[in-house]
Amino acid sequence: MAESTKLHVYEEVLLLAISDHKGTFDTGVPEYAVAGAVLSELMAEGRLALSDPKKQMVETRDGRAIGDEILDETLGRIGAGKRRASLQTWITRIAGARRLRHRAAIQLCRRGILRADEDQVLHFFRRKVYPELDPRPERELREWLRAVVDADSDLVDARTAAVISILKAVGLLDKALGKDLAKRRKERIAKIVSGEVTAAATKAVLDAVQTAVFVAAIVPAIAASTSD
Repeated sequence: MAESTKLHVYEEVLLLAISDHKGTFDTGVPEYAVAGAVLSELMAEGRLALSDPKKQMVETRDGRAIGDEILDETLGRIGAGKRRASLQTWITRIAGARRLRHRAAIQLCRRGILRADEDQVLHFFRRKVYPELDPRPERELREWLRAVVDADSDLVDARTAAVISILKAVGLLDKALGKDLAKRRKERIAKIVSGEVTAAATKAVLDAVQTAVFVAAIVPAIAASTSD
């Protein structure tokens, strides 16, 4: 999104993963999307790094508080770890944090973009939903992503490239861009996701996050199908 926007990467990803009117999560893997977005932002900001790119081992470079509850909690967990762990491992751990997607949604409620509510399912169960209150941030985000994807030569910044990469990994990119644009600019999207039109340091982040989110997202599905 444009530089003047103060949403974090995970907030942008989640905003696109929530149905505007119903306020429900549109994808079965938003936790992994949020977790990947958290780590990609921390790496893009130089707070985390891959000490062993081949094994994708994560280490803390700057553990100072950022001022965001979820980002700071993640930095603290990684910094306090007795042993280094891989990016994929950390995405799985963060995605498994209690009520991660709801905590992220509440952040957007505090910003006045969503509102917290409840609805009833099958007359028996109640669930938390987050209908959109202010459509402008999501509209601006979609416009920004479409403009980046529809451009040809502009270098893509790390944050935007991370958002596009994560949305593609969890199957939300068509929804964010519109199927026609996503299909027409397929090659451009591939260049962004592969890091071809980003800075070298960003490419390493994108490669790691894309692989980790994709693997973490499909493992539960594979486990479920083999247990039948």
